[in-house]
Amino acid sequence: MINLKQEIHKELTNNIIPFWSNLKDEENGGFFGRCDFNLNIDKTANKGVILNSRILWFFSKAYKTLKNTILLENATHAFNFLINNCLDKEYGGVYWSLDYKGNPQETIKHTYNQAFAIYALSSYFEVSNNEQALDIAFNLVDLIEKNCKDDFGYLESFSREFDLIDNEKLSENGVMASRTMNTLLHVFEAYSGLYEITYSKKIAKSLRFMLDIFKTKIYNPNLQRQEVFFDLEYNSLLNLHSYGHDIESAWLIEWGTALLKDATLLKEIKQ
Repeated sequence: MINLKQEIHKELTNNIIPFWSNLKDEENGGFFGRCDFNLNIDKTANKGVILNSRILWFFSKAYKTLKNTILLENATHAFNFLINNCLDKEYGGVYWSLDYKGNPQETIKHTYNQAFAIYALSSYFEVSNNEQALDIAFNLVDLIEKNCKDDFGYLESFSREFDLIDNEKLSENGVMASRTMNTLLHVFEAYSGLYEITYSKKIAKSLRFMLDIFKTKIYNPNLQRQEVFFDLEYNSLLNLHSYGHDIESAWLIEWGTALLKDATLLKEIKQ
C-alpha cells in the first residue's frame, strides 16, 4: 500500500500536474482547449467551460493535498477566467464554450455545466477563502433552482436567456432526452461539495429531493442498474447500461448522503 501511494504521488507530481500546467494560457486567460496525441497545443481551439471548471477543481484539490503555492496560483488563474469570461453577466449562468480569446462561442446554458462550475467554485473557496467564489456558487444554485427545475426534477438544456431547448449536448443513440441520470448525478455531486463546506439547509433539502429521484425514478431494481435517458415523466428511452456511471454513482451518492448525517437514510441508500 505504501508503494502504491508513492507511485500515485509520483504520477501526480511528475506527469499529471505538469501536463495541465503546460496548458495554461497566459495571454488570453484560462487553459488551452486542445492538444494532439503528440502534445502539440492548438492555441486557437475553443475553450470548453466544463473543462475550465474541472481544471479549477483539480488545482484546488491538488493544492489542498500538496500545499504547493504554484497549484493555488493555477487554480486562481482558472477562477479568474471563469468569473471574467465564462459567466454571463446579463442573463446569469455559465456559457457552454468560448473562443480562444475568451469570447462567448456556444451560449447555451446547460444544467450539467452549471453544476461543474458550482463544484469547482466550492473547492476553490475551501482552499482560498475567497468569498466571491462562494457567492457565485450559491448564485448558480439559485439559478438552477429557479430556471432549470420543475416539480419532478431537473431539466437539461436552455438558451442563453433560459428558454428550454432540445438537449443535444447530453443525448445520444437517436434519442432526445428531457432528463438524464448524468445531469442529476452531477448536480447532486456539486450540491454535495457545496454542502460539505457550508451545511446550508436549502442545499440539504435539495440533496434529499435528488436522493428520492434516484431511489424512485433512476434506479431500476429489477435490472439492478440506473437508467440513463428519460422523457419528462421518467420513462426510460433506451435500454442502456452505463457501467461507469453506476460505479461513479455508488460512491457519490453514498458520500453526499453521509454528509446529511441521517443514519436511517444512509442505511436505506446503502441497501
